[in-house]
Amino acid sequence: QVQLVESGGGLVQPGGSLRLSCAASGSIFSSNTMGWYRQAPGKQRELVAAITSGGITNYADSVKGRFAISRVNANNTVFLQMNSLKPEDTAVYYCNANWGGTVDGRWRYNYWGQGTQVTVSS
Repeated sequence: QVQLVESGGGLVQPGGSLRLSCAASGSIFSSNTMGWYRQAPGKQRELVAAITSGGITNYADSVKGRFAISRVNANNTVFLQMNSLKPEDTAVYYCNANWGGTVDGRWRYNYWGQGTQVTVSS
């Protein structure tokens, strides 16, 4: 089965940096999108950044210029480099992978990691 294993979360001071990693394994279609979402307490889950297997990226306005997403297609691994971190970035970050188009607004194949806590505090 498809599994997404995340690492890199932790506690960091404002202005610091953190790098998240997510390695996907299993029956993954070669043409796919991988990305990162986050959810803060009491708030909805939001897209942080995403990248297609072709290298097309998309970022939330709140992280543009500070975060960078990249991937290695050979082993379906995605990274999120987070710089100039702010307390507002504190959230649980989730790795995501999807493919197969959508049905009724949902991806036919959609998988999530377990989530990793990122806390930005002085």
